[in-house]
Amino acid sequence: MIPRYSRPEMAAIWEPENKFRIWFQIEAHACDAQAKLGVIPQDAAKAVWDRGKWEINRIDEIERETKHDVIAFLTNLAEHVGEEARFVHQGMTSSDVLDTCLAVQLSQAADILIKDIDGLLTALKKRAYEHKNTLCIGRSHGIHAEPTTFGLKLAGHYAEFARNRERMVVARREIATCAISGAVGTFANIDPRVEEYVSAKMGLEVEPISTQVIPRDRHAAFFAALGVIASGLERLATEVRHMQRTEMREAEEYFSPGQKGSSAMPHKRNPVLTENITGLARIVRSAVIPAMENVALWHERDISHSSVERMIGPDATVTLDFAIARMSAVVEKLVVYEDMMRRNLDSLGGLVFSQRVLLGLTQAGMSRESAYAAVQRNAMRVWEEGADFLTELQADPEVVASISAEQLVSLFDLSYHTSNVDKIFDRVFT
Repeated sequence: MIPRYSRPEMAAIWEPENKFRIWFQIEAHACDAQAKLGVIPQDAAKAVWDRGKWEINRIDEIERETKHDVIAFLTNLAEHVGEEARFVHQGMTSSDVLDTCLAVQLSQAADILIKDIDGLLTALKKRAYEHKNTLCIGRSHGIHAEPTTFGLKLAGHYAEFARNRERMVVARREIATCAISGAVGTFANIDPRVEEYVSAKMGLEVEPISTQVIPRDRHAAFFAALGVIASGLERLATEVRHMQRTEMREAEEYFSPGQKGSSAMPHKRNPVLTENITGLARIVRSAVIPAMENVALWHERDISHSSVERMIGPDATVTLDFAIARMSAVVEKLVVYEDMMRRNLDSLGGLVFSQRVLLGLTQAGMSRESAYAAVQRNAMRVWEEGADFLTELQADPEVVASISAEQLVSLFDLSYHTSNVDKIFDRVFT
């Protein structure tokens, strides 16, 4: 988590001030619940709210001696609350605070990420409709295949990020649980109603069964969702990077006035933003395996997960937030070269109609094997000699004996390939 790839709202979630604020709220709400149950005096719970304060520097100072962050916080809190502080943390264990806090932080992060995805979906939808009928070549294995539209390309990414939004909603729901269940999760020293009260106050659900920690399969699922979303960003980024290649030049990132592409070559306009997004996606995905490995803790708890989560929590969420926002800006400002798309589409002399010709010949009576051989031998001359595909077919005795001249020409109609664009758009955007 470095400033270069951080946005303030997401970064603030992981700042010590927010963390200790959440810790305080958990402890104070727990005191309220304990007071309602008659476990501690009402005045003690009120004192926590009235006089509860903390100083980050002081907590750090105490922790250097205690080697325990929660105890350091509670000690500093007691310095302000006074005698009533003896009722704070009654029957609780450190993980009750730490895990519930992490659930709140990840929920806060998820809310931002969902909002980010909404922004990207808006940009993708706008540009998809703008280029709904902008013809371009579809490629498989990087090789020209058949015509498509640039709008369909963007609609496909929109559909993926609509799924990613739902993944994020599900991940948020799964991670947003509270555990205030005591040392090994048995509620031996604290009433389950305290957990219910704190959960409601913190906007969380009750964890049905915890040990000393909230089960880490929840966290693994959360970070796995982040990894899938990052991969979706990389797929879109890779498409832009390919389309910006000099040989294609079908689309490119916006190049702002005064921007420089190379320290050595003044002509360069490089896809630096999408390359950056590709790299950031790798960082987000790198959090997935450690999160998976955190699931298998010893017995009711060990702390091998703790150091991992202190790193991947901030790094993965901050990085993904930045990457989604950057991708939204790329899509919004993407420069599209429709003429180059059409030029590339036409560059192979009509070979993009090979399947249509194959089907036309079989429907005219040729066997599929004979039709395939006829189409392929004429296609190979186009590849090797730069010939025109329709002209070659019109000079092939086997082809002209099987299909009329008018039928053959009709197979080279581009509108055939876009006849279902409206239906696809209805599926995606309705």
